[in-house]
Amino acid sequence: MDRKLACQEQLLPGRDLVEKFAFAAWAGFDAVELRGAGDLRFRERLPELRAARRAGVVMPTVCVQMDHFVGDFDPELRADAIANLQSQLSVVAEIGGRAAMTPASWGMFSRRLPPFEPPRTPEQDREVLLEGLAALGEHARREGVLLLLEPLNRYEDHMVNTLGQAVALCQELGLPSVGVAGDLFHMNIEEDELGRSIVEAGGWLAHVQLGDSGRLQPGTGHLDFAGAFAALRAIGYDGYLTLECRLRGAPEVALPAAARFLHSLLDQHPAGGGGERATTAAVGPGSAVGQAL
Repeated sequence: MDRKLACQEQLLPGRDLVEKFAFAAWAGFDAVELRGAGDLRFRERLPELRAARRAGVVMPTVCVQMDHFVGDFDPELRADAIANLQSQLSVVAEIGGRAAMTPASWGMFSRRLPPFEPPRTPEQDREVLLEGLAALGEHARREGVLLLLEPLNRYEDHMVNTLGQAVALCQELGLPSVGVAGDLFHMNIEEDELGRSIVEAGGWLAHVQLGDSGRLQPGTGHLDFAGAFAALRAIGYDGYLTLECRLRGAPEVALPAAARFLHSLLDQHPAGGGGERATTAAVGPGSAVGQAL
């Protein structure tokens, strides 16, 4: 497994992306994950992003940051979410990135809170998600990048909570340009066992975000990072491991400490593990998601 660490841009001090990337490199990270705001504001950042790329800033991914998503109950809001994500995919392609990711929804409905029953059936939810993901997957294919579906925990989304649910949607679509992004914070709530869920997701898992059990930086809680990293190594995962969390302490202290913690676990085993990847080939398309690039 490649030891590529990234940090989301809002966690990094600096007046612009060049300064943020310099801080990230000093702290022990290799790349910056961008945040993609709605109202097509991510596209408005193109001059800034082009300049950052020319200066050597590595920006492989963008995580959507909107208040409505592809699974929204409102058709107009769904269409807007799709339009924004298509724009973000195009921008990521232009700046030499790899993927844009989105949940099915966030904060729209939870079966754990009143009124407990959503206005759509599970079958209708699935139909809506497949329609939106198909449109985004085709756009991603044309742009040569990936669209990644991120499961969220049951309190934040009622549709896609586990890697297995996300993989099932990807399998039904059958598009190599659509994969799964896993977030260890959400997985720690929803998955029976982190390592097993990662192995079962196999080649569909194209991106991993990191937050400890309390949604703080890695090393502050009780999440089993060692077990998760062992499973990633077993499937030959070669994507980024990206901090998406809150920070306990100042960035100048918290981020280097998190990087040291992560590297200490990653350094316990040799990189690689490609030979073990074949054992998960039946779960997904193996490296088919990556072939979209």
